[in-house]
Amino acid sequence: MTVAVVGASMTEFGVRKPRLRELLATAGAHCLDDAGVAPRAVDHLYLSESGGAYESKCGLVNALKDDLGLGRAYATGIEQTSAAGGAGIAAAWRSVASGESDLSLLVGGEKMTHLSTPVASDVVSAITHPAEYKHGVTIPSFAGLTARHYIERFDAPRESLARVAVKNHRNGLDNPNAHFQSEITVDQALSSPVIADPLRLYDFCPISDGSAALLFATEERARTLTDDYALVAGVAGATGSQVIHERSDLTAMAAVETAAERAYDAADCGPADLDVVELHDMFTILEFLQLEALGIAEQGTAWQLTRDGATARDGCLPVNTSGGLKSKGHPIGASGVAQAVELYEQMTDSAGPRQIDADVGLACNVGGFGNAAVATILERR
Repeated sequence: MTVAVVGASMTEFGVRKPRLRELLATAGAHCLDDAGVAPRAVDHLYLSESGGAYESKCGLVNALKDDLGLGRAYATGIEQTSAAGGAGIAAAWRSVASGESDLSLLVGGEKMTHLSTPVASDVVSAITHPAEYKHGVTIPSFAGLTARHYIERFDAPRESLARVAVKNHRNGLDNPNAHFQSEITVDQALSSPVIADPLRLYDFCPISDGSAALLFATEERARTLTDDYALVAGVAGATGSQVIHERSDLTAMAAVETAAERAYDAADCGPADLDVVELHDMFTILEFLQLEALGIAEQGTAWQLTRDGATARDGCLPVNTSGGLKSKGHPIGASGVAQAVELYEQMTDSAGPRQIDADVGLACNVGGFGNAAVATILERR
C-alpha cells in the first residue's frame, strides 16, 4: 500500500525553556493542524526519544496521547539512540503500509541543554562497547580518530571538513527553526578550539532541545485531505557492529550502505535519481562517509564534491538544505524526524528561501557512529 506524508511540523531547535512534554505536544498539534486532521482521527501514535536518558522521564508517549487528545489511539515509544527518529519513521510508515492504520502520527523530540556538555556527551557515548569505552573511546573521540584516518588515507585537505560546516551554517541561516542562524568562514572553522584532533568546535553539531512531527496516511486518504503531500517511496534500516575494532574499515559505514541499498530497492531508484539529501552530520566527517556509503561518491572522494560546490544549495546535489544537524541542531529523538520534515517541505514547495527544484529526496539517520542507520526516500506526488 502506498504511504504518504500529509502533514509536518517542527519547533524551533536550540536552548528552549519548555519541558520536553510541552515541546512534543506543540510539534504534534501543529502537525495535525498542518494536515487539517482532527486528533481523534489518528489511529497510531509513535514517539521517538531517548527513553528518559536526558530527562529521567518514562511513559511520555502515554502522556502525549492525552495531551494531543488522540482518544484511544495506540501509542508506543521508539528508542534507537540518535537513529530514533528514523526508526520512528519506519514504524509509522509500516503501520500504514500494512493496512493496520489509516493515519499514524510520529513525534520525535529531546530536551538536552539543561545538562552540561560532558554529561550529555557521556550519555550519547553510552552506545559504545564497554571495553572500548574504558579505553577512552567515546563518540566524539572516535569521530576524531576516523577523521584523521580519512584525511591521511585519502589525501583529503583538512579545510574540506571546514567547508562542510560553512555550507551547512549558510543553509541554516535560511531555516527559521535552526539552532544556529549565522554564517561562518573556513578560517573561523579552522581556528576554533580543538575538540578531538583534527576536529574542532565547528566540526561538531550543538546540543539542542526541540521536537518535530510527521503524519502518515494511505495515499487514498491523503487525496481526501490535501493536494500537498509527499509519497514515501522507500524506508529501510540496518544495524552495524557495535564493536569498533571488529569493523573491517573505519571509513566505511556498512549500516548506511545496507539501509540505502534496501531503500533504493523499495523505491526502484538509485543515487543518480536523488535531487536532495539530508545527512546525519553530527560531525562534519560523517557527511563524507555517508555520501560514500549511499553510493553518491566513490570511497575517499566525497570531499571533492564539497570542494567543487556540488553539495551546495545551488549545486548538482544539494546536501542538508535544512542546515543539517550541524546548524539546525541535534535534539536526538527529533533529528531523524526533522530530516524528513525538510524533505516533505522540499517535495511540497513549502521550504521558503531554502526551496530547490527537487522530485526525489533521501534522508539518512544514523545511530551512534554507524551502529545503526535508517534511510528514507520521499518523492513528489
